Amino acid sequence: MFQINDNYQKLPGSYLFSTIAKKVAAFSEANPDKNIIRLGIGDVTQPLAPAIIEAMHKAVDEMADAKTFRGYAPDLGYEFLRKAISDNDYKARGCDIEADEIFVSDGAKSDSGNIQEIFSTENRIAVCDPVYPVYVDSNVMAGRTGTYDPATEMWSNVIYMPCTRENNFVPEFPKETPDMIYLCLPNNPTGTTITKAQLQEWVDYANKVGAVIIYDGAYEAYISEDNVAHSIYECEGAKTCAIELKSFSKNAGFTGVRLGYTVVPKELKCGDVSLHSMWARRHGTKFNGAPYIIQRAGEAVYSDAGKAQLKEQIAYYMKNASTIKSGLQEAGFEVYGGVNAPYIWLKTPDQMTSWEFFDYLLEKANVVGTPGSGFGPSGEGYFRLTAFGSYENTVAALERIKAL
Repeated sequence: MFQINDNYQKLPGSYLFSTIAKKVAAFSEANPDKNIIRLGIGDVTQPLAPAIIEAMHKAVDEMADAKTFRGYAPDLGYEFLRKAISDNDYKARGCDIEADEIFVSDGAKSDSGNIQEIFSTENRIAVCDPVYPVYVDSNVMAGRTGTYDPATEMWSNVIYMPCTRENNFVPEFPKETPDMIYLCLPNNPTGTTITKAQLQEWVDYANKVGAVIIYDGAYEAYISEDNVAHSIYECEGAKTCAIELKSFSKNAGFTGVRLGYTVVPKELKCGDVSLHSMWARRHGTKFNGAPYIIQRAGEAVYSDAGKAQLKEQIAYYMKNASTIKSGLQEAGFEVYGGVNAPYIWLKTPDQMTSWEFFDYLLEKANVVGTPGSGFGPSGEGYFRLTAFGSYENTVAALERIKAL
């Protein structure tokens, strides 16, 4: 008889945002007259920028002509997009990343879950706590995390790096030596980040102990402070210890069309084995490439018009973030984030648990957020709100919360 991957049976409950969706659906069905404002999932609401839409229309027309029709994309992605990424996201910032070190994909979520496949299951991972759930869950599925303790909500073989109010939500070097270190900066869910000098310390640490950093830079476009790095490759020595994941979802609104990329430098090796070659082999075997139409849309992100239009869009969301943060502070909440990321991280009032506050906010204010405990045990007692709603809904949600 066939056997299943028992590691899936170890996962507690369902995926965080699936649980939230079910709870909201049940409330909505029971209260059809309620107008629910969703500030939970980090999904954008503004339409794609005109320059991107124009590029997509042009690409669609090309697909209707036999002379310009495109089939399977090249393994790593089209040269025109990889060169645009290399020139704008890296070389323009002084980072020596070549186009053939960039692997185009259908999004950073896929890559953040799949990247662990090229590493041994004997490796120990270190994660910030709280953190984006995919990092831990994908390693559970691979059998790398040990056993789960429901009392502590921790895995026996995972090294947790608590990010709390006491350390300004910034991870500290772990007491145990990890093999793989997941860093998401600016951070999801706390919205906080570290300086370039602090990031350099992590690069130096990884090179010293022989660890690899999986660096999720999905929110890089929201960085507003000059001393914060936009790429880990701005740090000396990062090419020998870091893999960087980037997304077009939050910076360009591609959540519904899907596009991202992963950088694996050729200098990154385990002994004599090239991780670049390993990821190329995995990528070519299991992925047929992002659609041509979407890759042309990605190229338009780097056009002069695209840059200008997306700068306005990011400013729109960050205005929401500022509005939420200042409004909650005025109402007496303890609030973090909202400066270099579109997330607000707040302390739940009256010693409520994260899920108690979720239910309270949904029932009393008809506003949806994300319980901090869903991101890890150190997230208990906190709550995440996103700035990705419309400005009108953001203001309305804030007024409802302040009226509680």
